[in-house]
Amino acid sequence: MSGDLRPASGGARIRQVLVKVHSRCNLACDYCYVYQHADQSWRARPRVMTRATIDQTAGRIAEHVKSHGIPYVAVIFHGGEPLLAGPALLDHAARTMRETLSGLATVALSVQTNGILLDEEFLELFLAHRVQVGISLDGPAHANDRHRVGHQGKGSHAAVMRGLRRLRSPRYEKLYGGLLCTVDLANDPIEVYEHLLGLAPPEIDFLLPHGTWSNPPPGRSADPTQTPYADWLATVFDHWYASPGKTIQIRLFESLISLLLGGPSGTDVVGPGGVDLITVETDGTLEQGDVLKVTRPGGPATGLHIGWDSFDDYLAHPAVLARQAGVAGLSEVCRACPVVRICGGGHYAHRYRSHNGFDNPSVYCADLASFIGHVAGRLATDLAPGAGAEPNPSGSRDPRG
Repeated sequence: MSGDLRPASGGARIRQVLVKVHSRCNLACDYCYVYQHADQSWRARPRVMTRATIDQTAGRIAEHVKSHGIPYVAVIFHGGEPLLAGPALLDHAARTMRETLSGLATVALSVQTNGILLDEEFLELFLAHRVQVGISLDGPAHANDRHRVGHQGKGSHAAVMRGLRRLRSPRYEKLYGGLLCTVDLANDPIEVYEHLLGLAPPEIDFLLPHGTWSNPPPGRSADPTQTPYADWLATVFDHWYASPGKTIQIRLFESLISLLLGGPSGTDVVGPGGVDLITVETDGTLEQGDVLKVTRPGGPATGLHIGWDSFDDYLAHPAVLARQAGVAGLSEVCRACPVVRICGGGHYAHRYRSHNGFDNPSVYCADLASFIGHVAGRLATDLAPGAGAEPNPSGSRDPRG
């Protein structure tokens, strides 16, 4: 890692807590970063988080928000497949978080699920505790079921749609958080987008398949003139951007628009922000973002535990501290790039190479540069000179406002 490694913001805080309530899954998606990549630590972990660990986690969150005066914290129940933990444990987890943090901070509870087990019992407890529900879905059946299959190889689309129909019913629709879709170059981008749009999500989050320089994503060659992921995303972006009354939020697109106009990012895929997330595994170990499992065995590990280490201890860990340096902590190639304050070096895990760690641009560097240029060009056509903020690839605010 290059440059000054002191926190760029004058001291990071934890504002997102990923709580791994279950370490196994009822699907066997072939691209899964938890089960199909370098880190296999899930095999040695308990399947289900205990109530005692949940209680300790809530206590650590309360300790952190109280100590630092943090007004808002997001708690995400995650897995594996979190619904495998069962309604009773999730009820305890949601209730404990609400009661422990009451009066200390505004708490946003959510669960990220494949939706297969989502029935009325789960939905009733989520309604009682105001838990937002995010669903993973990669498009129509033939697109989704290429990778998102059960352990016997059967596609998951039909089962997910049953869960989605329950979630979208009038009683529960307020819980609908959005859809998470992993980009597959073999799928038609407009067909995927229109299918997801037809499910009326409040937000869509398009994810690039996780990979590194040592284990590149599908279709991502070393040729920097080839930008297949940028081309796929640009097709969706143009369709979305040209639609009248854009009511569906797409997090990656809106983050890039915000960054180009001098604002913040809403995702760790782009932008130069530091770390505000911590992962609590089923055994109580504290880890970095779980996507680091794609890098190497023990990629997200810190050696810390919820029972005897605080969130401040986590933020002081060298691996976490190194990620707070902003642009100064990026590779020499990134720091010399004209779009570095928009790209931010890309997702941290995607920079990894076995012989030099994270001192590299993203494996998606060419795609990110191409897509940023595309979005900037579309914005430029809509912003007349002197009419206000203009897209600014340097990332600094336009002096005119």
